[in-house]
Amino acid sequence: MGWVPRGAPAFPNDCWRLMRSSPETTRLVTAGAPSKDFCLVRNLCSCFLALALWFFPGPSPLLAQNESQQAPGSSPAAQTETKQNTTELAAHDEPTTFKVNVRLVLVRAVVRDSQGNPVGNLHKEDFQVFDKGKLQVISQFEVEQPGTLTANARQRSDENTADVSPDGPPSNAARGPDAPEHFIVYLFDDVHLAFGDLAQVRQAAERHFATLRPTDRAAIFTTSGRTIFDYTDDRAELHKALLRLQPQPIAGHFSNQCPDISYYQADQIINKNDPQALLVAVQEATSCQVNPQGAPVLDPTPMVQAVSSEVLSSGEHESRISLGVLKDVVHSLARMPGQRSIVLISPGFITPRMEFDYNEIIDLAVRAQVIINTLDARGLYVVLPGGDIGNNPLHPPPPAKGLIDIAAASAQDELLGILADSTGGVFFHNSNDLDDGLRRVAQTPEYSYVLAFVPQNLKPDGSYHGLKVTVKNPPKLNVQARRGYYAPKNFADPAQQAKQEIEEAMFSQEEVHNLPVQLHTQYFKASDQDAKLIVLAHVDVKLLHFKKLEGRNDNVLTCVSGLFNRNGNFLQATEKTVTMHWKDDTLEHRLGSGITLKTSFDVKPGSYLVRLVVRDKEGQLMSAENGTIEIR
Repeated sequence: MGWVPRGAPAFPNDCWRLMRSSPETTRLVTAGAPSKDFCLVRNLCSCFLALALWFFPGPSPLLAQNESQQAPGSSPAAQTETKQNTTELAAHDEPTTFKVNVRLVLVRAVVRDSQGNPVGNLHKEDFQVFDKGKLQVISQFEVEQPGTLTANARQRSDENTADVSPDGPPSNAARGPDAPEHFIVYLFDDVHLAFGDLAQVRQAAERHFATLRPTDRAAIFTTSGRTIFDYTDDRAELHKALLRLQPQPIAGHFSNQCPDISYYQADQIINKNDPQALLVAVQEATSCQVNPQGAPVLDPTPMVQAVSSEVLSSGEHESRISLGVLKDVVHSLARMPGQRSIVLISPGFITPRMEFDYNEIIDLAVRAQVIINTLDARGLYVVLPGGDIGNNPLHPPPPAKGLIDIAAASAQDELLGILADSTGGVFFHNSNDLDDGLRRVAQTPEYSYVLAFVPQNLKPDGSYHGLKVTVKNPPKLNVQARRGYYAPKNFADPAQQAKQEIEEAMFSQEEVHNLPVQLHTQYFKASDQDAKLIVLAHVDVKLLHFKKLEGRNDNVLTCVSGLFNRNGNFLQATEKTVTMHWKDDTLEHRLGSGITLKTSFDVKPGSYLVRLVVRDKEGQLMSAENGTIEIR
C-alpha cells in the first residue's frame, strides 16, 4: 500500500483514466507514436511523472541510485554531476539476522492501589527508576491501555495507506487487523498434574479463554510436549486443544507400593542423608513384610535404599524434562513482538541439585522480558496427618510419615514461587478459585506505564543490574515491574552492537521516537494469490549528527523492516544500510526534505504486522514504529 499525503491534488484519477482510455497506449509508448498522437504520449508521460511524485514525495535514496542510469543522449557534464550525486548517497539491502543487547532500557510498570485496582492517572514526574540503587533519568514515558498498539497502527495505516492496484486509481485499503499486543503461553504441567486437578483447571481455562482480548494471542504447550497449539486468537481451536489435555507421567508410578516413597522423601534419603526420612521408610517397609512362619524379619534398609534410588532417578528425569520445555518456551516467546508472559499451571515439583538449570531459565526470561506467572493447580490442598490410608489399608503408614508428606507438599510450591518472583510475575496458590487465579496470572492490565532510560556509565561486563521502580505521589501504591536486566558483555564491535540493539527493538511492541520517522505502506497485487508489499520510511534528518570527513558530511542509517503474521509469528526482515556522504549544499537541501527508504516483500493476501526500526551510526538516535495492513 502507498502513502497519500493530506491535501494532495486529485489529478492522479485523471491520469488513471488517461492511461486506461486508449487500447493503443502500450503501442504508442513501445513502438513510437505518430505526430497526431504526440499530445497523448506527452500527457501519458506527464502522468507517470505525476504518479511517481505522488507516491514518493521529496528526494529519496532510491531516486538518487537511479540517477546513474542516464538516457543515451545525456551530456558528459550531466553524467559527471550524476556520478557525484550518486557517491553522496548509497543504499545496500540484505536479509537480516539478530542478536540481543541492551542500550535503551524499557521498563513496563503496572501500578495498583491497596484494593488491587490499576491506577492510570500518573505522570512521568511521579516515577523514579533506580538502576543498582542509582536514580536514572527517564527519557521516554507513555501510558498504555489494551488496544493502544492497534489504535495507533490503524490510524497510521488509515492515513498513510492506499491500494496501488494496476486496475484502478489509489483508494483507501481495508483496515489492518487487531495488532497482537500480549503473547501468553499457557504451559500445562501434564507430567505432574493429577487427573482431578487437571480436569478442574481445564474447565476454568475454557471459561478464561472466553475473556481474552482481541489483541491477545494465546498458545497452549505441555511439559510432556504431546499437546502443542501455537499462538492464535481462534477461541474454537484453543477449546479443541484443551480437550486433548491428559495427564502424561513420563516415569512409571506404582500404586499401593510398600514402602510408598515419594520423590521428596527419596531426595531426603539419598541426597540429604536425612536419618528421619530413612527411619520412616524402614518402619513402613517393616510393617509391609509378611512372615506367617514367624521367622525373623530381614533388615529392609537395603531394599529402601534401592527403591529410593529408583524413585529419585525417575523424579529427576521428569523434573529435567519439565524445566527443558519451560526453557524452550522462553526462547520461543522471546521472538514475539509484544508483551510476553507464561502461565505455568502445575501442582509444583521439586528440583534437587538443579539450581543452575532453573536459574538459567530465569536469566533468559529476564533478558527477553518474559514474565513467568505460576498457578498451583492443587488449589487449597490438605495433607492428611496419617497419610491417605486408602492407598494401603492393611498397612497404615507410620505417624511421622504425615510430617514428610506435609513438607513435600510445601516444597513443591518453592519453584513456582521462585520463578514468579524472580521475573516479576504473579504466584497464585492456596485458593480453589481457579477462575480468579487465571484472571490474575494472565490478565492484561487496564493501564500500564512504559518508562525508558539510558543507563549512566554502563560497563560492558555482562553484569546483572537490579531495577526498582517507585512512585513518589501518592504513597502506598503497589508497583509491579521487571526486576532487572543484563548489561552487554562488550562494546568492542560497533556493528555487532547495532545489530543487537536493533533486534531487541524489532521483537518488541514498544514505539521509540528519538529519530523522527514516518512509516508508510503500499501494496499491489500481481494476481489473486501474489502481492508486493512496499514499506516506506521517511526519515527527518534534522536531528542526525554528521561528521565532517574529506569535506563531506558523513553518517550511516540502518533501517530494518520486519514482517509478522496476524498472530505475531516472525516471517522475514530486510536490513537496508544507507551511507550518506553529502556535500554542504546537499545537506542543506536534505534538512528540509528528508530521505525516503523503500523495502519490498513478496507476500500472499492476508493480515500482517509491520515493524520498522531505524538507527543512526552512533546509536544515539533510534526509531521503532508499528503498522498493520490487510491485503485482500
